[in-house]
Amino acid sequence: MPAEPGMAFVIITHLAPKRESMLPEILARDTRMPVLVAEHDQLVRADHIYVVPADSVLQIENGRLRVLPIADGRERTPIDSFFASLAEDQAECAIGIVLSGAGSDGTLGIKAIKEHGGLTLAQATDHFGPRHSSMPESAIASGLVDLAVPVETMPERLVAYVRNFDILDKEADKDEQAEATRNAICAILLDQTGHDFSGYKTRTFYRRIERRMQVLQIASLAAYADRLRQDAGEVNILFRDLLIGVTNFFRDAKAFEALEQLVTPRLFEGKGPSDTIRVWVPGCATGEEVYSLAIMLCEQIEQDSSRAKIQVFATDIDEAALAVARSGRYPHGLLQGVSKERLERFFRSQGTSYVINKRIRDICVFSSHSVVRDPPFSRMDLISCRNLLIYLNSELQARVIPIFHYALKPHGFLFLGTSENISQHGDLFTSLDKKNRVFQRREDGAAIPHLPVVFRRHGVAGRGLVETKQPTERSLRQSVEARVLERYAPAHVVVTREGDIINYSAGTGKYLEAPPGRPNRALMAMARKGLRLALRSALHEAIQSR
Repeated sequence: MPAEPGMAFVIITHLAPKRESMLPEILARDTRMPVLVAEHDQLVRADHIYVVPADSVLQIENGRLRVLPIADGRERTPIDSFFASLAEDQAECAIGIVLSGAGSDGTLGIKAIKEHGGLTLAQATDHFGPRHSSMPESAIASGLVDLAVPVETMPERLVAYVRNFDILDKEADKDEQAEATRNAICAILLDQTGHDFSGYKTRTFYRRIERRMQVLQIASLAAYADRLRQDAGEVNILFRDLLIGVTNFFRDAKAFEALEQLVTPRLFEGKGPSDTIRVWVPGCATGEEVYSLAIMLCEQIEQDSSRAKIQVFATDIDEAALAVARSGRYPHGLLQGVSKERLERFFRSQGTSYVINKRIRDICVFSSHSVVRDPPFSRMDLISCRNLLIYLNSELQARVIPIFHYALKPHGFLFLGTSENISQHGDLFTSLDKKNRVFQRREDGAAIPHLPVVFRRHGVAGRGLVETKQPTERSLRQSVEARVLERYAPAHVVVTREGDIINYSAGTGKYLEAPPGRPNRALMAMARKGLRLALRSALHEAIQSR
């Protein structure tokens, strides 16, 4: 590392109680930067190294270090603690690095850094180490590490990243040419991922793009757009970066307590064995919130001795995040919001991870779905959409809230993030707890959700005009009807009362597969693993309501 890298380093280590660290002396032998033992209220300066003192935890606030004593009996996760405060204080200027160590300390902290737009690194295994791999492996397993590289390559990557802060055009979002380039990037994303980010908040969109430019050492927005045109892998990385993939178990504990007191008991009132409580979690990311809700609902069933069933539909457009959610496996460091009692009842420990138990996993169905592009779910008792709306512009938010109203049953409930609100749609929902964002569907409001009609563009631009016959009124109507059905009707099958399939729509291959052996048209036999419980419930409900 050069003597003036342009950044400050704060080193957090796991120290035995009452044991003084020799780290400052050791580091001073191999660097020209000043190495200091951190002091309370010390201003952090670039090109300096600060080391945590014995029996202390460090935090940072307004660019100054806070040295706090370790409380007796407190779990020692000093890296998580510092990373969380660093993310709050420095936002996109924060960098978190997880090196050799035992346990999972640091994993929760890099989630906070990633959420605030910072950079995350972890030590990859090579002939130099790490000596203790569980800490970096836990961080990498979270899916939130930007660079997993050998420690010997980190200095060069870090210096290049920091120096690129100075060559980026910070006024890019005010330039007309930049706006055209932004639209071009949205078009590339739409073409390759099928998802439209034009409704993403402009400031956040640019911040995520600039972060990728810094990592790649690209100085201009136009050059980055060219990179996207040539590199499908980078399109996918940007797509993942734009998605909100950070969530925690029982995040915002007070909000979950409010939901538990105000909503969950009412969901089961008057419900019997033939009833199903239906919950939708759009933007579910890696599933922590989904399982938190499922656990809370199962606890309510036990408390009420209810025989009602629970079905939680969890959706996202990030297939990689959905894969993590479906596995139900999380590093130990990501479960700090889960009580010891809940860990013992609803999880099983496997190595350095916890795995959700079968009872909870079976009531959760994860699927790919866009809340603004795809048809909404319907007849839901509860919708939990937290920390998604804040990343959408006001126009898109104004379209999504009526969709939620449409998707809920009469008197259904809506649970939003603490930074989100129903804005101008007070006629659709009444507030049960304004502070914790718990709402109930109003029946005197009329909501017609706006679903944009989007037609696929066929052919290649730039090949000139092709003469076509004018369609008749009937053929035009049929074409429009077919396109609307193709665009908005979900994959479906027509079945007999016995569950035998008599007709398929397009797109059912994601949900059905032919079993080995003799041909079989039974819906339950063809349903993919994990869907049969939901299908059986839906078929029974369809028969009963016919």
